[in-house]
Amino acid sequence: MSTEKRTLLTVITEAAIEQTLLRHLDRLGVRGYTVSDARGRGSRGVRDATWEEAANIRIEVICPRAQAESVLGHLQARYYADYAMVAFLQDIDILRPEKF
Repeated sequence: MSTEKRTLLTVITEAAIEQTLLRHLDRLGVRGYTVSDARGRGSRGVRDATWEEAANIRIEVICPRAQAESVLGHLQARYYADYAMVAFLQDIDILRPEKF
């Protein structure tokens, strides 16, 4: 089995900005992503999705490291000051690198 290195960018943020954020990812050249609902507790309290304004999403993107860092910089500049958001990078090994 042969694998290649890529980076996993994970973003956990407010569901209210999902569509805007996904448009920005498209403009930044992201080829694909996975979006799922997320719940938890952090510095801004409990986000349990019992009402839409308290819902969170988790977006995962697999891409080359340079692109992940570029997207992360955009998120920090555009969203961090005004929205509940956490983002992190992980080095991963993948199969089928042509998909990413």
